[in-house]
Amino acid sequence: LDEYKSHCKWLGVSCDTSGHVIGLNLMNNALSGKLSESIGKLAFLEVLDVRDNNLKGYIPSQIGSLSNLRDLLLSYNGFIGEAPGELGELQNLERVHLHSNRIV
Repeated sequence: LDEYKSHCKWLGVSCDTSGHVIGLNLMNNALSGKLSESIGKLAFLEVLDVRDNNLKGYIPSQIGSLSNLRDLLLSYNGFIGEAPGELGELQNLERVHLHSNRIV
């Protein structure tokens, strides 16, 4: 595929050999807005690193459907509310960084 058509060649996106997204490494990229509920559709995701951006709102509960997730790094953003209880269902989760947000 042409590098502009393959999501696996996008900056900060890692894929497995089948083309499934397994990593979003978007730390310190001046991202703003909200983390979409669609994040839950990335079934093979192992690493979600959006530390040190300007993301706001609630952490979507759909993150709880990411059964392969190992690293959830959301620190230094503007997330509010409670961490979704669904995070407790993620058996492969090894690292969770939620500090420096307004999460209770």
